[in-house]
Amino acid sequence: MERNYQKELEKLIYNLEKEKRVPTLLLHSCCAPCSSYVLEYLSDFFSITVFYYNPNIFPEEEFVKRIREQEMLIAKLPARHKISFVAGAYDSDKFYAMAKGLEMVPEGGERCFKCYELRLREAAEIAKKKGFDYFTTTLSISPLKNAKKLNEIGERLAEEYGVKYLNSDFKKKSGYKRSTELSKEYGLYRQDYCGCVYSKLERERQKSLQTH
Repeated sequence: MERNYQKELEKLIYNLEKEKRVPTLLLHSCCAPCSSYVLEYLSDFFSITVFYYNPNIFPEEEFVKRIREQEMLIAKLPARHKISFVAGAYDSDKFYAMAKGLEMVPEGGERCFKCYELRLREAAEIAKKKGFDYFTTTLSISPLKNAKKLNEIGERLAEEYGVKYLNSDFKKKSGYKRSTELSKEYGLYRQDYCGCVYSKLERERQKSLQTH
């Protein structure tokens, strides 16, 4: 039977409220638009530190642009509990080493799964080192991202590092739709490709086909 990650999250939140607990959460974010709804939703129940770690982003100017947008959103977004921010290093060499031999794999395949793990592993390491109660990622909000695979990787890393992973599927409950509304509300820059050079080339190819 398919797990309902949203229901699991709601049950956890219900118990936290009952116990009047506000755990710390390290939230890996790929970009401000994807984080917008997640922050609006979870900041009522967790003390969140947004961790921007995306060595897959191409080019470096795009990486920096997304950091600025993330910081701007955090500064403007109302939240019951304060939201902090940490920017990770631009480890692009790590990404290209990981993607070696998988360059031609279509979007949403094995290369993407390895990229999920690369970023989630860094989040797990930071969460362990800094003593966070939970870690998770905004990635499941995208209709193009595999929530089941993300949660499988998260749970495996949680066991490895001894830090709880917050299971989620943020696109549920119209999460993706809400993120597009919040992006408009805050005037956020929304890129038209996932972030890596391979997704950028794929997007450019699609656009070229549409114009011919």
